[in-house]
Amino acid sequence: MIFTPFEQLSLSEPLLRAVEEMGFTGLTEIQAQSIPYIQQGLDIIGRSQTGSGKTLAFGIPAVEAVDPQLRQPQVLILCPTRELAMQCCAQLRKLSRYRPGVRPEEIYGGVSMGRQIYALRGGANIIVGTPGRIMDHIRRGTLSLEKIGLVILDEADEMLSMGFQEDIETILKDTPSQRQTVLFSATMPAEILSITQKFQRDPVMVEIDKKQPSVKTIRQLSYEVPPTHKMEALQLLLCSYHPHLAIIFCNTKSATDQLTEYLIQHGLEAQGLHGDMKQQQRTQVLSGFKSARTHILVATDVAARGIDVENVDLVVNFDLPSDPEYYIHRIGRTGRAGKSGTAISLFCGRRQQWQLRDLAKFAKSEIESLPLPTAGQVMEMEQQRLLEEMENRLTDLLKPSCMALAQRLLEKANSLGKTPEETVALLLEQLGGNMVLPEVPALTREKSERPARVRDSVRTAAARRRQDENAAYLLLGIGKRERVTPRHIVGALTQYTNLSGLEIGRIELYEDHTIVGIPREKLAGVLAQLQSLKICGQRTKVEPCGGGTLANQSHRSSHSHPSRFPHRHRTTGQSEKKRLN
Repeated sequence: MIFTPFEQLSLSEPLLRAVEEMGFTGLTEIQAQSIPYIQQGLDIIGRSQTGSGKTLAFGIPAVEAVDPQLRQPQVLILCPTRELAMQCCAQLRKLSRYRPGVRPEEIYGGVSMGRQIYALRGGANIIVGTPGRIMDHIRRGTLSLEKIGLVILDEADEMLSMGFQEDIETILKDTPSQRQTVLFSATMPAEILSITQKFQRDPVMVEIDKKQPSVKTIRQLSYEVPPTHKMEALQLLLCSYHPHLAIIFCNTKSATDQLTEYLIQHGLEAQGLHGDMKQQQRTQVLSGFKSARTHILVATDVAARGIDVENVDLVVNFDLPSDPEYYIHRIGRTGRAGKSGTAISLFCGRRQQWQLRDLAKFAKSEIESLPLPTAGQVMEMEQQRLLEEMENRLTDLLKPSCMALAQRLLEKANSLGKTPEETVALLLEQLGGNMVLPEVPALTREKSERPARVRDSVRTAAARRRQDENAAYLLLGIGKRERVTPRHIVGALTQYTNLSGLEIGRIELYEDHTIVGIPREKLAGVLAQLQSLKICGQRTKVEPCGGGTLANQSHRSSHSHPSRFPHRHRTTGQSEKKRLN
């Protein structure tokens, strides 16, 4: 990574002092190119991969732009997740340490409004928040945007994929027309270009590494594992690589919980992170991981978006991401700031092997395939690691108190008829030499896996029947044609209702509609809460399905009512827009 001296920028002395105390020795490429344009008051579009230093790229000029005497919001920064908003605000507080009167505050959902209202009334002049909670404060009249001179959209592509486009546009319309608008994103979908055309004035494009995602310092590996022994295989790999800090990515919240529980039960220090957790719990998990009290973080994509933790040396794709962009964001958690790192992807069968090849092609890099180590090989590596550590310590000066204790221990062991070798073996066992590792069966393509798959399918079918007995179903007027995924559906339902991710049942996506299972006793309340449902920024009609199985309902909905949702194919009229607003 290329670094430019801070002295080349005309930064104020308080900013230079704060940056120096934060340990930064130079500007990254995105910072060196973006900061001068933002200082000049120009609108910019910054495109750069994760880990390239975008927070400081807008944070430094944002802190400089604030008038400390004006105790009203002057800078507004929109982020896709609570964690990213917290991290961004923490960086801004460090940058503004020597600028008295500059007060950054984070505004996000999942916590009490009272403290946030108190902070806004207390003179916060840099607001960092998520679109949904920012909209809540605007509606309540507790956040005024009339003095906003700079708006920054951080991780804009992720905010759009989470369905915040209409909220973002509403917020931008409420800010002064002469404001400066800065947008940062890793990708440039059509929706972002639409926002730039509507709300930016002659923006300057700043692109870094546009041809090659920033994964050059990351060693990418893959392991084929049996689908019924996936957790055991992961345990072997974690013991084999012995990471200082590792992030493991799962595609669903339930998989995150199950994997975390498995790792803890097998003696590994792990914590889970996903959107169903309360904010206080999420903050504690992140704090423990950043301080290395917890060495393994198991997370979903959205929960981990924007996590900035140094010295992550291993990333594992326990589940392969469906979107190639997510693969880049995931493995970009390691190998940051020019450091090396390792990214491992687990795959099962030929279909996922082809998917992995597509990911490698997108990343313009090679993913090396390796055989899974056996428990015996991992045990031998662990013993060798322990032996080398002891050999290195043998040259150290020994404390007299420890020598005296060792002599007493040998005398006690001798009186019990134990040899010195047996005594040393006991000590090694206490140091971890007694680890128990699972044996993962060798991969066989057909015969040996078939009985396990049959048993699993029988158990799954029984579980689904039990779920169907207590489930009701929603018919949503949106489907594959609008390029929605189960992640979008779950995200929208948990945002608009009191449902948790674990309460949402099976999701069946069809070309022009989707069927979702929810607890039967919550049907009436959920329908009332979804009157104004929007998924991916599009207003979506919701109806209850009738009785019967999910398969029967999908058949009826797709054949008996081919035109149930005609409103999806026309532009919303002016009268309807007024009604919606």
